[in-house]
Amino acid sequence: MEQSKNTAVVSVLGKDRVGIIAGIANLLAEYGININDISQTILDDIFTMVMIVDLQNVVIEESDISDKLKQLGDSLGVQITIQHTGLFNAMHRI
Repeated sequence: MEQSKNTAVVSVLGKDRVGIIAGIANLLAEYGININDISQTILDDIFTMVMIVDLQNVVIEESDISDKLKQLGDSLGVQITIQHTGLFNAMHRI
């Protein structure tokens, strides 16, 4: 599936707890960011999640959403990063 330049990858890693997905989904929705795809798992109490999100209707500067996600991650005890799919793909090319 080819991703448009208006999509990004959101990665989450940390200790599992109640409310991680809800907190992130609510924050993204608040700024007009739609979740196109999501995969999450818990490995021995470690929560991991990757989302493909649509930035087409975003109502916040991209650097600001990164800061908001970092602040949310700090409050949830997880690490959250966001990268454009183009940058993500370039960084993970073999």
